[in-house]
Amino acid sequence: MMRSQTTVHHLHSYLRSAGACLVSSPRPPRRLVCIAAVSDGSNPNNVLMWKGRVVSHNKQLSVATKASSSSAPQASSIGSETLEKEVLKALSQIIDPDFGTDIVSCGFVKDLVIDEALGEVSFRLELTTPACPVKDMFEKQANEVVALLPWVKKVNVTMSAQPAKPIFAGQLPPGLSRISSIVAVSSCKGGVGKSTVAVNLAYTLAGMGARVGIFDADVYGPSLPTMVNPESRILEMDPEKKTIIPTEYLGVKLVSFGFAGQGRAIMRGPMVSGVINQLLTTTEWGELDYLVIDMPPGTGDIQLTLCQVAPLTAAVIVTTPQKLAFIDVAKGVRMFSKLKVPCVAVVENMCHFDADGKRYYPFGKGSGSQVVQQFGIPHLFDLPIRPTLSASGDSGVPEVVSDPLSEVARTFQDLGVCVVQQCAKIRQQVSTAVTYDKYLKAIRVKVPNSDEEFLLHPATVRRNDRSAQSVDEWTGEQKIQFGDVEEDIEPEEIRPMGNYAVSITWPDGFSQIAPYDQLETIERLVDVPPLSPVEV
Repeated sequence: MMRSQTTVHHLHSYLRSAGACLVSSPRPPRRLVCIAAVSDGSNPNNVLMWKGRVVSHNKQLSVATKASSSSAPQASSIGSETLEKEVLKALSQIIDPDFGTDIVSCGFVKDLVIDEALGEVSFRLELTTPACPVKDMFEKQANEVVALLPWVKKVNVTMSAQPAKPIFAGQLPPGLSRISSIVAVSSCKGGVGKSTVAVNLAYTLAGMGARVGIFDADVYGPSLPTMVNPESRILEMDPEKKTIIPTEYLGVKLVSFGFAGQGRAIMRGPMVSGVINQLLTTTEWGELDYLVIDMPPGTGDIQLTLCQVAPLTAAVIVTTPQKLAFIDVAKGVRMFSKLKVPCVAVVENMCHFDADGKRYYPFGKGSGSQVVQQFGIPHLFDLPIRPTLSASGDSGVPEVVSDPLSEVARTFQDLGVCVVQQCAKIRQQVSTAVTYDKYLKAIRVKVPNSDEEFLLHPATVRRNDRSAQSVDEWTGEQKIQFGDVEEDIEPEEIRPMGNYAVSITWPDGFSQIAPYDQLETIERLVDVPPLSPVEV
């Protein structure tokens, strides 16, 4: 008991710093063919993306052949290469449904081993998220297509996942540096079921195999302590690291002001923003595939603080059928649009109920569809009025956990698949939006959600910097002159900065923040001559 009180005391003292007033067997030697990474050569650069990260970027893939004797004839090696090609050709029939590319070109096939004497083929399919919705399909199809080869007698397929690394890791607070994707669940209006959606989405993703955390960002009225029932209901603090240790329930990490031991807060807006910043960034989240943020209602300081502190990957919008709900939700969608956070799905809650063989719509129809149509959000999910869904929010056990086969759980399963797929696509677009082509000596730009790709001269980009180091803030006079930038300058590094800009590091040590909007206005390179085979 003394330890718990001390821990709470440390945590309270820490939050006050934000300005808050807290009220196997050996085998005989055989010739084995081992492939560390494989590709069919259809992608000459071999820069391959899946689920939002580069899974292969080697220009040449090494193939090592081990023979039982150093004097093995060269013809035998050629025969082994033929078998390898047959296996890879068979596997290349499996297409990733998200990106329309075969799994060989995507670089999923690892550790391919062929035992000719036994007719045995072994390999590993390495996915980039444990929550991949088609992993079982991949495993089944891989077994089937390889087993059809006439010389194959046995197929051993191992499934693994190499989770996507955070693409903004170097620019984030330590607490957020190992989180792959951050998803905001928002409505901008209270009472529409936003917390219910956030909690059930989080536990759906966890059920799909992902590592998940939930951050309850509502300090005035935290819902998480009611909706889940962890064994430890008090956040602990590491006194040495001065970090917060989240509590857990069914494998999902949880942080809420309601677990700080003081219930709801009575404080002014700037103080709340400081507390939220402290809770979010100094928590030891560890490695997470998804952090789901239950956003508070509104579009004020607290929401802007969250969007600025945490690099949100995507947002899920929650609404109800009424026109009044649509008006407030529209404000939230516009806020995310200005902050360059893509909204990937709309959840229309409490949209209907069934009785006497009929379906009734007590609050009318159309709010969710109107959001989708007006703002171009690609996915819409309907949640019915269900007493069990409401009861689960009060009992501390989410509906998707208590009744995983229910209609509501199936809807959340579809929503979870949508979030996984959309986050993967967004990460891919952001990772490859701005790159340097060292052969063309040009910066290649393809802004997310745009089909247009264009080239910029590095010196032109450097001369168009609009920071205080390049432009006088008072007079607007250009400090950097044309001749100050060498014509053959090349960037040393280009890194994403959220969903809106990139950071470009130049040889002189200058770090330039280049928003996508600005890059689209810079003079472009045209009629770039193609490279000769020698140059390539």
